[in-house]
Amino acid sequence: MDLLALADFNLVARHGGFGRAARAADRPKATLSRRVADLEADLGLRLFERGGRTLKLTEEGRALFERTGILLTELDEAAAAIASGGEVPRGRLRVSAPLLFSQTVMGRLAAGFACKFPEVRLEVTTDDRQVDLVEEGYDLAIRVNPDPDETLVGKVFLRDRLVVVANPGLALPQDGSTVRAVVRGAGDGAETWEVMTAEGVSRLAVDPVLRLSSLVMVRDAVRAGIGAARLPVSLVSRDLDAGRLVHWGDVAGPEIALWVLYPSRRLLSARVSAFLDHLKVAFPNGTPDELAIYID
Repeated sequence: MDLLALADFNLVARHGGFGRAARAADRPKATLSRRVADLEADLGLRLFERGGRTLKLTEEGRALFERTGILLTELDEAAAAIASGGEVPRGRLRVSAPLLFSQTVMGRLAAGFACKFPEVRLEVTTDDRQVDLVEEGYDLAIRVNPDPDETLVGKVFLRDRLVVVANPGLALPQDGSTVRAVVRGAGDGAETWEVMTAEGVSRLAVDPVLRLSSLVMVRDAVRAGIGAARLPVSLVSRDLDAGRLVHWGDVAGPEIALWVLYPSRRLLSARVSAFLDHLKVAFPNGTPDELAIYID
């Protein structure tokens, strides 16, 4: 396979058209078109569907682009590193992170990374959905208890746990009466909470009187005394220490594990490795206390 033709195919696919690719690379449009046509002929496959004014990847073209784009980028980075006398982290680094982690941690974490690696252009997108790293062009994703994915590799870098907390003015019911609750989102339809206390596991009947889309909003509403809530201990540890909130017990169930994930491949770019090392320095033991340091 002609690597130059493959590189030109990736250029056209990345920019979504021969004209845009030609302008971006300052190359003749006719040359790019001929190279892609030669690649299609060599492979015996149509890589683009060509319309009057549109250019769309075929299924085979998309598969080739997804599998070769990363490899070509790594080749370019390796050549640049050798030419500069060492592998210095540089270039664009795209990270997807969940809402709460972004709101409470990522600003300071990203600023520290940018200071250490000024040649890296870090871009962080906040998204709680499971993004497709390859399809959407992300280098890394931070996820909470992610589903298994054979196309990704990664590791846990932080652990947290859920606790039930309330304003000191709200008493823990002892007679089985319903608890006023603040919950995150419309999807939390739980009617009871299982809470671990010194006496064992108890079940609290709850009445969701307030539904909010952010856990930070939930915490602030609980501070105001509207009801109790299940929240990560890292988010409320300072409130508990200061007496602004009281701890009713731990939520029964699995712990919260934050993973950093990246596409499965043999070699990592210098900028991805640098970000992984940055996380390790920031959270050496991966405990809720280390996470709480970042939270106001």
